Amino acid sequence: MRRDYSDPVYKDFRKSVLKRDKFKCRMPNCGSKRNLNVHHIQTWARASSLRYEPANGITLCRYCHKSINGKEHHYENLFRKIIDG
Repeated sequence: MRRDYSDPVYKDFRKSVLKRDKFKCRMPNCGSKRNLNVHHIQTWARASSLRYEPANGITLCRYCHKSINGKEHHYENLFRKIIDG
């Protein structure tokens, strides 16, 4: 299933994550408020039942999001700890 960024359900998911994260990157030592992406903690492809679950999303700036590309599984525990606070 391809992601439809215009899907209202996806938009609601994204908006919920951004609001919870106070519209800033949650990567430790970043906190940028520019060029924000919502990252799926458990990947879109691997966790279809969690695709629209805000607890499976975290706000990252574009730079931090690119920096974890291909290494997402290494960050799952860290992102869970950040989200669970």
